[in-house]
Amino acid sequence: MRLIVFLAAMAALAQEKGRVVESVKCLADPSQSYALYIPSQYAPDRSWPVIFAFDPRARGKVPVEIYQAAAEKFGYIVAASNNSRNGSWAVSMEAAEAMINDVLNRYQVDQKRIYPAGMSGGARVALGVALNSNLTAGVIASSAGYPDSKPRKTLPFALFGTAGTEDFNYLEMRLLDRALTSPHHLAVFEGGHGWLSAALALEAVEFLELQAMKSGRKPRDAAWIESLFLRRAASCQQKSGKELLLALESMSTDFEGLRDVSSLSTRAAELHRDKKVRDALKKDRAEEDSEQRQTDEILGMERQLTASDDRQTVLSQLRVRWKRIASAANAAEDSAERRMARRILRGLTMGAGERVKDAEYQALLAELRTTQTSR
Repeated sequence: MRLIVFLAAMAALAQEKGRVVESVKCLADPSQSYALYIPSQYAPDRSWPVIFAFDPRARGKVPVEIYQAAAEKFGYIVAASNNSRNGSWAVSMEAAEAMINDVLNRYQVDQKRIYPAGMSGGARVALGVALNSNLTAGVIASSAGYPDSKPRKTLPFALFGTAGTEDFNYLEMRLLDRALTSPHHLAVFEGGHGWLSAALALEAVEFLELQAMKSGRKPRDAAWIESLFLRRAASCQQKSGKELLLALESMSTDFEGLRDVSSLSTRAAELHRDKKVRDALKKDRAEEDSEQRQTDEILGMERQLTASDDRQTVLSQLRVRWKRIASAANAAEDSAERRMARRILRGLTMGAGERVKDAEYQALLAELRTTQTSR
């Protein structure tokens, strides 16, 4: 009987390897399921790293397809819940536990190399799982950060974050990146609130591979380390000024302890003394501070709308403020101001129905949302 069960499991595994399986039902609870990718080279004679992914709309297939190429190249299992979604935290935690336990029971998983990943509310689930587990080696968080919104200086795992230039959680990810001192990287791409691309997923997994080698979770591969170093060094040749400085600092941090990075540190120090570079960094910081200030001011005015005796005056002030932001958001040409305005507009209009019950103000925000969705 055991032989029959074993042969059946091997036959099923042969069909799963190298392709995306849209739904695998959990053995302990068939109401829970997940999408799955098993790399074509998988064999049960050794342990494999795994990415556990969470989509905000319970679309497990979406992240599995995004991470498929990276998983195949580096030999990762990828599983993504079909039950975890924005809404009930308890539902998402139950889905995460069911999926993780099922994969651990079915496959040979390297429990020193477990990587939660997610987008938006799914990123908060991924970080929630990581913060409550001592098995997590790293997290890939797209377009959202901590579930409790508390800033942290260090994490017990590596973090690779992503955000779009018009992502309403862009500032959150920038502030997270600014605060962290433990191994991390933030990749910003042209776009809005969404999953990272397959190409960026490959970069994220490369980052995790480096961190695994630095921490001893994976044996060091000197040839691969050098190849990646040279490739990233070549990409630096296409950069200048502030962008070059950031790339050099990132490389220096990522490869420190794996190879000599003194030349990178020296070049970065030279760029830090360049006034144009310093001014560019100050401008970025000023823009982040401005976005935070504008957001806080609007939230403060919304609170006054409910509490103030002079509601019409506050409402009028909000109309003026939103008119200015909408004008910047709808500008014909791309600019830092337009991107900031779009982030503020999309971010604050989304949850306003829960914050403010004023019908006239809601009508104003509905009009603003229509203007944005039509573009």
